[in-house]
Amino acid sequence: MTAGTRQEWPEWRGWRAAAQDALYAPGGFYRRAEGPAGHFRTSVHASPLFAGAVARLLCRVDEALGRPAALDFVDMAAGRGELTGGVLAALPAGVAARTRAYAVDIAERPVGLDHRIEWLAEPPQGTTGLLFANEWLDNVPLEVAEVDAAGAARLVLVREDGSERLGEPVDGAQARWLQRWWPLPGEEGLRAEIGLPRDEAWAAAVATLGRGLAVAVDYAHTADARPPYGTLTGFSEGRETTPVPDGSCDITAHVALDACALPGGRVLPQREALRTLGVTGARPPLTLASTDPAAYVRALASAGEAAELTAAAGLGGFGWLVQPLGIPDPFQG
Repeated sequence: MTAGTRQEWPEWRGWRAAAQDALYAPGGFYRRAEGPAGHFRTSVHASPLFAGAVARLLCRVDEALGRPAALDFVDMAAGRGELTGGVLAALPAGVAARTRAYAVDIAERPVGLDHRIEWLAEPPQGTTGLLFANEWLDNVPLEVAEVDAAGAARLVLVREDGSERLGEPVDGAQARWLQRWWPLPGEEGLRAEIGLPRDEAWAAAVATLGRGLAVAVDYAHTADARPPYGTLTGFSEGRETTPVPDGSCDITAHVALDACALPGGRVLPQREALRTLGVTGARPPLTLASTDPAAYVRALASAGEAAELTAAAGLGGFGWLVQPLGIPDPFQG
């Protein structure tokens, strides 16, 4: 953040406003030239197998839509366009020729990005195809609530250096969201992240899709297993760190994907979604090592990447919120 921004910082404010500036204001974390890949490893960066799976999903959506003349792929929070480019490269030539690719991000268009990719700050309206949001919702800022000594849920306020104190009681729509999706017992110190802004952001993104499929992939939890002290944290240079809203680190919290889901949507684990799309992690037969050693090494490396993407304790434990619009669910039947 700039020195001018620091001078304008109120002494105390809610985590939503603090994270919004720390991540997205000029000089903020997501405005940096290195992009997300400079600080943490997503499924997109882990292996090209992920982009290949998304390309196969786009082909399934294409079939369900009856192979329209123009097929749209919208990559929300596109980073530096890595997933969008990977999907285009993995598509069959005939499908790629009909695909309009949109990378949506607040950062400037990366130098050298494939000319076929349109770079936008907001998703286009009325698209037909696949809207894919990989690790977007966890960076939609939200308020944090904590139970005080009297058993009441209060907003957590934060200073630029990361110090916290309790503010006013949670009320209105935020209190109703907590009661519905993350009720807090009256035990002092218990915390929750109020996911209402993420519900609204997801609904707005889905509303841009005329027909097709919307998918949100993220760190997630559901109502039967909310973490008692929340998940707010920071990341910088590949390591988890204390969340400090000064622009020096990513600020993220897991997503209540079940709360985000619109009618007809459902949540499934990444490992299940990717296996349905052909990413299995199966090791190559040992006989291949003697008949074609180079092919065996390549297949073994691919199996290792697939295993990372589908590991239940790692990336495979991510949630996929699958939201069909006017087509059957491509993961069923």
